[in-house]
Amino acid sequence: MATTRTTPTIAGVPAVDWLTVSARVGGLVLGVVCICVTALMSLRFGSLRISTEDAWNAVFRYDAVVYEQTVVRALRVPRTIIALGVGAGLAVAGTIMQGVTRNPLAGPSILGVSSGASFAITTAIFYLGFTSPGQYVWFAFAGALGASALVFTVGSAGRGGASPIKLALAGVVICALLGSWTSTLLLLDQETMDSVRFWLAGSVAGRDLTTFWTVAPFLLGGAFAGVFLGHQLNVLSMGDDTARALGMHLTRTRLIAAALVVLITGAAVAVAGPIAFVGAAGGVGLVDQCQRPFLRRDRWGWRRRDPGE
Repeated sequence: MATTRTTPTIAGVPAVDWLTVSARVGGLVLGVVCICVTALMSLRFGSLRISTEDAWNAVFRYDAVVYEQTVVRALRVPRTIIALGVGAGLAVAGTIMQGVTRNPLAGPSILGVSSGASFAITTAIFYLGFTSPGQYVWFAFAGALGASALVFTVGSAGRGGASPIKLALAGVVICALLGSWTSTLLLLDQETMDSVRFWLAGSVAGRDLTTFWTVAPFLLGGAFAGVFLGHQLNVLSMGDDTARALGMHLTRTRLIAAALVVLITGAAVAVAGPIAFVGAAGGVGLVDQCQRPFLRRDRWGWRRRDPGE
């Protein structure tokens, strides 16, 4: 006789699976350790090989007389901080996009953020002659906002409002249009091409912390606000019909999610350039860890667990 596995319940609520919780906490700790090791490697390795001791002293016991510590403090610490901030921001923005579109390959660039920022910076350099990232960082931010607003407006046109498919198609069209305009400006002026080429390549090298602190409130604030959007993304991952039946305002939720993606990615792109985001982790079926014990998935989608399951 076949037996079925049941989860102990307390007053109809499934008990906590401590094995799963322990595995997730262990994975989180392991991830933090990997980030710390990677940051230390970023301080050590480069064109100039620096020992672990010098890298450590440059951060916690800085001595300006030691050349190696000066290199770490002036060049590699800003590079590492910017890389960590930009990477974390793009990760949050990518997760939001994957949850909204239910596409595991979706990324922030689907809203035209990178293309809008690139076009705005190229325009600022072409007409105003800006050369410093501190000068054109706000143009990148404004271009990202404008392009994303245009994508959402085009994707919301017609019947059905802003569906994931319509937003994706509108993003592709707007990105192609802005890309062609950017190429036109670069071909018209060789000096503009020389000035913007390094930024368009996308890099965290040579960036200073002054530029990063300028956009850090938008980057960190948007990422912090995105954490509180988890419940809405969980409901969206169940499908539009289910989300609508649960009382969610789909257009408003997608608009808020799009605004957060623009806020985070626009700030990240303004500092590091149009760095591509590739996310193969599952935004499809994104379920909050606190709600997973109360839901189960079958052939018809997500549904609430019965007390005896």
